[in-house]
Amino acid sequence: MKSHIIALCGGVGGAKLAFGLTRLLAPQDLTIVVNTGDDFEHLGLSVSPDIDTVAYTLSDLADRERGWGRKDETWNFMAALSALGAEDWFNLGDRDLAMHVERTRRLAAGEPLSRITADLTAALGIGHPVVPMSDQPVRTVLTTAGGDMAFQTYFVRERCQPVVSAVRYDGAAKARPSPALAALLARKDIAAVVLCPSNPYLSIDPILVVPGVRAGLLALGAPIVAVSPIIGDAALKGPAAKLMAELGVAPGVIALAQHYDGLLHGLVIDHANAADAEALRALGVRPFVTDAVMHADEDRLRLARETLSLAADLAQPALEHR
Repeated sequence: MKSHIIALCGGVGGAKLAFGLTRLLAPQDLTIVVNTGDDFEHLGLSVSPDIDTVAYTLSDLADRERGWGRKDETWNFMAALSALGAEDWFNLGDRDLAMHVERTRRLAAGEPLSRITADLTAALGIGHPVVPMSDQPVRTVLTTAGGDMAFQTYFVRERCQPVVSAVRYDGAAKARPSPALAALLARKDIAAVVLCPSNPYLSIDPILVVPGVRAGLLALGAPIVAVSPIIGDAALKGPAAKLMAELGVAPGVIALAQHYDGLLHGLVIDHANAADAEALRALGVRPFVTDAVMHADEDRLRLARETLSLAADLAQPALEHR
């Protein structure tokens, strides 16, 4: 019987759904594959923002009020750094520093990111596998009127303000799926693939462009369902809708389904997008209309349960008609 779920995940929004999935599925039934296109080297440290956001969320260490980083954080390091006149546009909390220092040390010793991530998440008490998309560096770069910008420069330092004309993923052509992801793509018991509500351009596409990943997911023969990060014509968090508009796409769930270009079998959408349900069906994507906003843990569990229900309804007989 097919029982294993693959979840592709970016940062804050995706991590919330991943949290819900981990509360419904046993560790042997779920693997969370995380975007590393946001990773960068800063102040001599190797920083993996999406991996850390997922790790802190699943271990209930995340700062829910601020929306990123660890709860009960202190900022002595940043204050001292700023006093020295050094770069202080990317905040690194005192507790958060431990993850970056340990990751940097082990990477410098030649260990792969996937092994380091497995150890760090286990140390935080996370039983479910959290898997980087690749052990080779892939870097999301945005083309703007001011020139090419690395993701964190655009997202944090420039606060997503520059107009974007293109997005690329440096290093992707030479990257390979991490060993755990490659093993997932070879499994025969995958029941569904879930695209968490993460930015399609900045969080999910970097995973899909790693050679072999998109084709490998389709070859599994399992339902592929996404949870829309777009509510109405806006993103709950982050620049997804802004990017769509700047790239010449009308923001919304129809554009989201078209962007994935035949990858999706189902899409969970908010009541604000209910009018688009028939148009989604015309694209061959089954809609599931619900409250897609996750305010509390109950919402995370409910949305995860509804997403899995949609995937179950889209099981093999329905896929055979596509």
